[in-house]
Amino acid sequence: MTTLTHRSRRTELGRSSEKKPGDEEDAAADRDLNEDDPDDSKDIRLTLMEEVLLLGLKDKQGYTSFWNDCISSGLRGGILIELTLRGRIHLEPLSLRKKKLLERKVLLKSDAPTGDVLLDETLRHIKAAEAAETVQGWIELLTGETWNPFKLQYQLRNVRERIAKGLVEKGILTTEKQNFLLFDLTTHPVSNTTEKQRLVKKLQESVLGRWGNDPRRMERRILALLVLAHSSDVLENVFSGLAEEKYEEAMNRTKDLLELDPEVEAAKAPGGAEMIWAVLAAFNKS
Repeated sequence: MTTLTHRSRRTELGRSSEKKPGDEEDAAADRDLNEDDPDDSKDIRLTLMEEVLLLGLKDKQGYTSFWNDCISSGLRGGILIELTLRGRIHLEPLSLRKKKLLERKVLLKSDAPTGDVLLDETLRHIKAAEAAETVQGWIELLTGETWNPFKLQYQLRNVRERIAKGLVEKGILTTEKQNFLLFDLTTHPVSNTTEKQRLVKKLQESVLGRWGNDPRRMERRILALLVLAHSSDVLENVFSGLAEEKYEEAMNRTKDLLELDPEVEAAKAPGGAEMIWAVLAAFNKS
């Protein structure tokens, strides 16, 4: 879908018996979001989708590149990874018949609400689906890229605008109206540049200062962000501010990471990381 180029998230004691099976596991998965990045002490918690959109937005103009036709699918891939990291979905186990990542179905693990509108809407779609779909299948359904008219109901609409509104509510973006000759466009310039700079710096340091040349040692959300930034064609925005030598080093290391075999890497790091590699495999095939 895109290519890597150079320069280019207590009940009361008397009610504890009312908990559904898996509630504690869901809560633990949500807590893991705060522990997955031990150096991240920010008060604002962003989803993977919000971080990808923030990376893709032009700070002053408040919109993504008009030439970027990958970010919509990238954001849907981010939804699948975010739901996996929150313990809501997972890939079906390996079997003799289904060994490849793109052959394995996405299964519902828990339909407990996440508190995020897009994530919860996707959960309802996955729960309501008559037949389980693969990662690539769900990305296509969520973007509306399906030839089956009976499955258009699974499309997530106005995703960028809904994510942007969430970032406005968190004080990171603002909302403006800009005139583009024949029409007005709602834009979302970055108002909290510190948050975006923190995100960019975190990704830069993961590739330069903390590089271990082993995906299994990377924080899952960092690995996911690199995969999604690449798949959404916004990776250039992460490294463009670096000096030439550091830029080349960061791009080459990321290129090496993203050219690893997803099948091999997923087998080495089962669990949440499987979905990350499955999303990468889906975009590599597209």
